[in-house]
Amino acid sequence: MAQVCHDQPDMWLSVSATTREPRPGEINGKHYVFLSRPEFERLIETDELLEYAQFAGNLYGTPRKAVTDRLAHGQSVLLEIELQGARQVKQAMPTAQLVFIAPPSWDELVRRLTSRGTESAEVIEARLQTAREELAAQSEFDHVVVNTSVQQAAHTLIELSQLDD
Repeated sequence: MAQVCHDQPDMWLSVSATTREPRPGEINGKHYVFLSRPEFERLIETDELLEYAQFAGNLYGTPRKAVTDRLAHGQSVLLEIELQGARQVKQAMPTAQLVFIAPPSWDELVRRLTSRGTESAEVIEARLQTAREELAAQSEFDHVVVNTSVQQAAHTLIELSQLDD
């Protein structure tokens, strides 16, 4: 998704918050906003998250103010979220355009997840189970983009964003 924002400078990629530990090389505030569970729960209680979900024992969510500030200034905003979050965003912002990024095939999805080498077999299996559920729900989205390559998917997302202009 960073490719989309690189190619389309007026589009902003939201930085999600999470309670998981940073992976090697991840920078707080750039890749994620890394929070303690109590800090994250405070954001939930004070309605400061546009959407949030739990996955693999960690919480993930989108800080509301950053998104609404960008939108108020006419900037397009791109959220990289999962199904539960997309449903919450659509409920909170009915005019939001939901785009489902689909793998070219199930086998390719498995290959991509396992080749990263950053997660345990249990986490990979949990991600695959989530992927099954998400693939079954892609009809809930306004558009489906098949991710055959980062460049192609980014190009298609940019084209979709310009349909609203």
